[in-house]
Amino acid sequence: MNTVETVASATHNLQPLISDFGLILITAALALLLFKKIKQPLVLGYLVAGFLAGPHFLFFPTVKEVSSVEVWAEIGVIFLLFSLGLEFSFKKLMKVGGTASITAVTQIVTMIAIGYLVGQWIGWKQMDSIFLGVILSISSTTIILKTFDELGVKAQKFAGIVVGSLIVQDIVAILMMVLLSTIAVSQQFSGGELLQSVLKLVFFLTIWFVAGIFFIPTLLKKAKNILTDEMLLIISLALCLMMVILADNVGFSPALGAFIMGSIIAETTQAEHIEHLVKPVKDLFGAVFFVSVGMLINPETLYEYALPVAILTFVVILGQSISSTIGALISGQPLKQSVQTGMSLSQIGEFSFIIATLGMTLNVTSDFLYPIVVAVSAVTTFTTPFMVKFATPFSEFLERKLPRRWIKRIARYSANAQSIKLVTTWQVVIRAYMVQIVLHTIIITAIILLSSKMILPLVEHSKFGNAIAALITIIAISPFLWALSLRRVAVKEVQSLLDDRKYRAPIIMMILFRIGLAIFYIGFLLNIFFSPGIAFIALICAIAIYYFFPKKLHEQYLKIENHFLKNLNDREVAKVDRRYANLTPWDGHMTTFEIAKESNIAGKTLEELRIREQMGINVAFIKRGEIMVKIPNRKERLFPGDEICIIGTDAQVEDFKKYLHQNEIEVPDAVKEDQISLQQLELKKENEFIGKSIGQSQLREKTNGMVVGIERNGKRLLNPESNLVLEKNDILWVVGDKKLMSALFKE
Repeated sequence: MNTVETVASATHNLQPLISDFGLILITAALALLLFKKIKQPLVLGYLVAGFLAGPHFLFFPTVKEVSSVEVWAEIGVIFLLFSLGLEFSFKKLMKVGGTASITAVTQIVTMIAIGYLVGQWIGWKQMDSIFLGVILSISSTTIILKTFDELGVKAQKFAGIVVGSLIVQDIVAILMMVLLSTIAVSQQFSGGELLQSVLKLVFFLTIWFVAGIFFIPTLLKKAKNILTDEMLLIISLALCLMMVILADNVGFSPALGAFIMGSIIAETTQAEHIEHLVKPVKDLFGAVFFVSVGMLINPETLYEYALPVAILTFVVILGQSISSTIGALISGQPLKQSVQTGMSLSQIGEFSFIIATLGMTLNVTSDFLYPIVVAVSAVTTFTTPFMVKFATPFSEFLERKLPRRWIKRIARYSANAQSIKLVTTWQVVIRAYMVQIVLHTIIITAIILLSSKMILPLVEHSKFGNAIAALITIIAISPFLWALSLRRVAVKEVQSLLDDRKYRAPIIMMILFRIGLAIFYIGFLLNIFFSPGIAFIALICAIAIYYFFPKKLHEQYLKIENHFLKNLNDREVAKVDRRYANLTPWDGHMTTFEIAKESNIAGKTLEELRIREQMGINVAFIKRGEIMVKIPNRKERLFPGDEICIIGTDAQVEDFKKYLHQNEIEVPDAVKEDQISLQQLELKKENEFIGKSIGQSQLREKTNGMVVGIERNGKRLLNPESNLVLEKNDILWVVGDKKLMSALFKE
């Protein structure tokens, strides 16, 4: 076969793929235009486009190669979760606090139980019911954030709780995917296997996160000056796919790897830039994913299972609203914020699709489950904006209708719960020791296993190969062994407990346990590389060397730790984001706004603006570039581009938002660029302005402008005074109305 025939054959093979891809994008584009016009969620547009292009709608061109679409859909899931990871970050998870965590966990546990029971009540298989429970428990981050943007409620207090809950839900969804995979493979509920899966997940998450934060931000910072947008995009996607491969190789979902890499990159200073670059790729393949979901909508199946769809839609809207509201109340939130939070979380979305896809891929769920989930998601996506809108009126209705003693008890519980922040000394010490033990145990174990898998096979056949490999490994883990066994943590708290005879013995036992654990790891390492006898002798030598060089190990560990913490905190140092910070127990919370360049309040002091007197809000800080003005005084002046953080209730924040909009200068839709211009005027012999001062010449009045400069005898004079006398051959630079200047200069 010659080259021409080969190319022709390849083109023929590619033709269905290209035509299918074109059909998907054309259908999606038309559906999106329609749904944008009628102001409905775009996800619904993708689902409708998929239905139209799918095999179940015969009055429209149909996709031929469904298997190719499935491959693109898998890529779409990867980039969708990579993008979610970029918005996630593990530091956000640590900061969401008890309120969001309790709300999310209450919702998830309740909905899993309800979903499972409903599935069993309908008569579905046990595995269908298990997957259904998990599917119904996860709200949609994409839909909620889009709704908040469209309704302009992001600045309200409940929005911060919702965002925090979504962060917790994302990580729980990842955990659920791992557990469901384990259950699907074993087909039984083995507690040991589930525990093993959880420990495996924790192990790899810790290693990937620690190693990723240690190396990736450093790589991006070192290459910052040579990275173009194209290179940064390629490197980001390469890192994403590298983690996808790693996750797949250790038995996890590829989507998990994409999510983890996104969350690692989210801690870098270039996270926003990378998110901006990745967005078109995510949007493209994400669209293919949602379209592929729509292609599975079978009208006959939906007609057959119309009753389960209606029941599950009711369960999602009512169940998620009530469970989230109860969770927020338990965490100590007032009734209004709790109801707003609950009603905002009343839908399912992208993670539900992904979990349903997992069930199909593993061949453990029935064919009807997926289209039912899609239908429920479509309905709840449509109802979400209305649920958010009616949350406030409904909370006010409840406050009027519920017994007064209930309202008082809720308010009292909220105030008391928010004020309980006492952490005992013993809890601080236990937490610090657990972090030291778990973190360094995982790191040491990972290094030893990596060495035994990669270094030992390379050198085991040489004369001193095992000794060299063991020495390299011990050097690598030695700083972490020191931190595991001898590093002092929570020093003041430990000392106070040692002074108390009651706690002295437990503290000493914990210290000895850490030392014993370090010795065990040295023995474990040496036993891999040597026979037991040689390993014991080497253990004694290693402990002796380890004992005589604690300062060196301390210094080395501090270097590693400081590098890690610097990478971890670089983004926060570069940009302070307090949009979701809360002050409790009051309804007041902190919200950040930016002073627009066109704002009339720019240039004025806080005393002149009288913000506190007029609206009852306080200014927490003003961020100006790299400068942070904390608790500014009345004389502090606002400048264009300043970020101003205010403290107030939802109503006060909304008033301030309106105040900012009212003070922005309205810019016409069509601005004539040539209305004002800068022109030259050369004063010749016959010019009327010669011998007059600038003020006497009335140039300002005649041009609606001003003289900004004069060239005289080759010298330039900027911003001349009005009493400067004009001379022959002067060249005036005048800025003003173009028409007036043209008419004047022609005279």
